[in-house]
Amino acid sequence: MSAPSTVLDGAGTTSAAEVLRRCRELVRPALAAAVGELHPWTGEMAAFSLGWRDADGTPAPDASEGKGVRQALAVLGAEAAGAHGSVAVPGAVAVELIHTFSLLHDDVMDGDATRRRRETVWKAYGTGPAVLAGDALFALAVQTLAETPTAATGAAVRQLSTTLTELVRGQAEDLSFEARPWTGPDAVRPEEYRSMAERKTGALLGCATALGALLGGASTETVTALDRAGRHLGLAFQAVDDLLGIWGDPSVTGKPVHSDLRNRKKTHPVLTALATDDRASRELAALLHSPTPLDDQSLLHASRLIDESGGRAAVLDETREQLAAAHACLHDVPLSPVTARELETLMGFLLHRTV
Repeated sequence: MSAPSTVLDGAGTTSAAEVLRRCRELVRPALAAAVGELHPWTGEMAAFSLGWRDADGTPAPDASEGKGVRQALAVLGAEAAGAHGSVAVPGAVAVELIHTFSLLHDDVMDGDATRRRRETVWKAYGTGPAVLAGDALFALAVQTLAETPTAATGAAVRQLSTTLTELVRGQAEDLSFEARPWTGPDAVRPEEYRSMAERKTGALLGCATALGALLGGASTETVTALDRAGRHLGLAFQAVDDLLGIWGDPSVTGKPVHSDLRNRKKTHPVLTALATDDRASRELAALLHSPTPLDDQSLLHASRLIDESGGRAAVLDETREQLAAAHACLHDVPLSPVTARELETLMGFLLHRTV
């Protein structure tokens, strides 16, 4: 079956917003049906975490459902291989459920009280229920993919299982970084952070694109290239999130300005700045080592020190380099030209949202 037509603008390209909207509309019915199979209580928490309902169970038409980048990558992975996007829907549902599971558990581990301008699940329902809801989503994701009646099901489940192992390892590394010092021989190095980010963020984006290609009947070479492209995209995505966590507009991010600094998170801009060991980085280290909470003035000063030490510029460069690497992966294999352009449009969107 041929790939579905897309809405093009006057220049013959599809906007990132249109790509995301089209893919969400394709996947949403199956995602809702899957969540509907859960126990009513865990299903309610899942619907809350997905932005469909409020904590009292009423519909939440104004809540954010997220961008849906991972489910879009799965759909585009199938279409890039010349298949109809609908064949990728089980894979798209699985990766969206895994992504949601990881957010639920991450929020518990990090103690984050808000996400997408709403209470997190653990804050609204309690820690135990949030962990249980995450477990339910994890199991449902594997079940959804395993029950897909195609010749590629076995390979798809193996792809997802490998990704889950990487994701958990990345989260373990991220948590272990918290106990390490800001400076000195045991400090977290920028390359260690990049490796963690590839496992925690890049692996699932690579899996999403690869699952779509697998379910679309793509060759091993194409699946591998799309997996690599998604991983590079994931590193760019994480780099952008790290920038937004310090300099992002609260009206866009839904988080207070300097939120990552306020929480003293070891993110790429901070670690890169500290690694320069210049005057500004040493002053930054002294601020971060301070036992007292950082007030607004100190947070603003810290963000300027990171900028002065090159942390912001280096991570912007990293974003561009990872996006260029992702583009190169797309050029390594024959793909549907229209879908390849949509993938590149989606990648460019990630860089522009930092502006």
